[in-house]
Amino acid sequence: MKKIFFAILFTLGFMACTDNFEEANRNQYLISDKSLEQDFNLLGSPFQGFLSNLFGHQIEEDLCYDNWTRMLGTPTPFVGGVNNTTYYIRWNSYWGRIYGSVMSPSLQVVKQADEGGYEVFSQWAKMLQVLAISKLTAIHGPVIYSNYGVSGQANIYDKEDALYNKLFADLDAIQAVFAANSAYKGLTKFDASYGGNVAKWSKLVNSMRLRLAIRISKVAPALAKTQGEKALSDPAGLISSNGDNFNVSLYGDKIPVNVICFEWGDTRMGSGMESFGVGMKDNRISSFFAPVADADKSLVSDHPDWPYKGIHSGAFLDAKDQRLPYSTINESFKSVTSRRYFTYSEVCHLKAEAALRGWAGAGDAKTNYENGVRASFADWGAGGVDAYLADDTSKPINYVDPKDSRNNWTSRSDVTVAWNDADSNERKLEKIITQKYFNNFTNALESWVDHRRTGYPKLPYNTKNDSNADWGVIPANEFIKRMPFINSERDNNKAGVADATTKLGGPDNIATRLWWDTGNVNNF
Repeated sequence: MKKIFFAILFTLGFMACTDNFEEANRNQYLISDKSLEQDFNLLGSPFQGFLSNLFGHQIEEDLCYDNWTRMLGTPTPFVGGVNNTTYYIRWNSYWGRIYGSVMSPSLQVVKQADEGGYEVFSQWAKMLQVLAISKLTAIHGPVIYSNYGVSGQANIYDKEDALYNKLFADLDAIQAVFAANSAYKGLTKFDASYGGNVAKWSKLVNSMRLRLAIRISKVAPALAKTQGEKALSDPAGLISSNGDNFNVSLYGDKIPVNVICFEWGDTRMGSGMESFGVGMKDNRISSFFAPVADADKSLVSDHPDWPYKGIHSGAFLDAKDQRLPYSTINESFKSVTSRRYFTYSEVCHLKAEAALRGWAGAGDAKTNYENGVRASFADWGAGGVDAYLADDTSKPINYVDPKDSRNNWTSRSDVTVAWNDADSNERKLEKIITQKYFNNFTNALESWVDHRRTGYPKLPYNTKNDSNADWGVIPANEFIKRMPFINSERDNNKAGVADATTKLGGPDNIATRLWWDTGNVNNF
């Protein structure tokens, strides 16, 4: 299996300067300390690496939560068809990316910035740590954060409830510095997302606080409400338009899904996207995926007017070539220059859920819901949003795999789009989370979080389930809950992992729920 390795660290060359050093002997192609100090180069240069590595690639995303959320499906029966997608763990590497390419180098930036009195750079680096760890903990649960880099304690994991308190406290400190330095220009040349606009980073701080508050809203409702209302009331505001979206530059690289789909032929449309997108007549589907070729229209005989065909995840697969004719991603992904990390649409849907939970400042649930759908359609370049929002009849369809009927499934969801004030909060939440699901395409981790904590969208189960005692058993009517701690930690930090497992509250396997995944089917 091919993999792309992004550049993950920036090596800065340092030259010692002495009175006796002759200028004629200086290597003009190395960067001197003095030039690194100009325009904050020494502090700012590593940020491209931090931002790039917030996301993963094939074995970290596509063959994990992209498949587990049924957004994408692989035609390839990797390792004899027994792999992460069928709940037998073969690849588990996001941990190394986060610690090797974000946490470790950012720790050095924080140290240098603090020593030099550059508090905005220091808090910017800490913000990247929060963004990275908020993703990593959603995958594993307990992680090393508050003790990271602390002599003698660097291998001690945080219990999840303590971790979220620490993340909220760090967001407090970050926001205080950003608010006091909203006109600061020092970040400009290093910030491909917001062009050094500190005020927009402040909006991201509040939006992240709201995301994390909603994440823990079932397990710690009082804390969630306090933090959510703090985010909603902060004078810096939230991401409030598509122009505020936090998009991470690809810095000239290709978005991974483009490489995996078009160059390797290892990913296609997922069966969940077919069921929900086709059934609910969602025009965003044409922004995400390509219709099957005319020669392959037999693949979509059950819905010829919407000629998109997905691959079920956790499926019975034979030869890769069988399903290569299924829908690829849209050709437009060949030319994208950035990835979505946090959008205005998501903020609207977070506010809609907060309104259902009675949080002050959240506004009206219906208004937020519809604003979120409109923002998503606009961001993805899709039309017909008015008719879509008024549709109270179109529902997800059943899935048919023309190549193997064992992979067929009946939709578990009968959700529609149009808001109905008479619906229960549970039904309203299902609509909110389903719309977040569509919007989160290419950022499936957040939908995996939503699915585990709420049960929505009502996705199909694996048809091929290879889970066993090696990594944990997932019942036929259940879904994978987490990723185990990585093998290098198990081998080299045995005491730390043993302690982390006690903090996890269950075995270190894929069936143990994370702290905020309560298992309660009732969300209110």
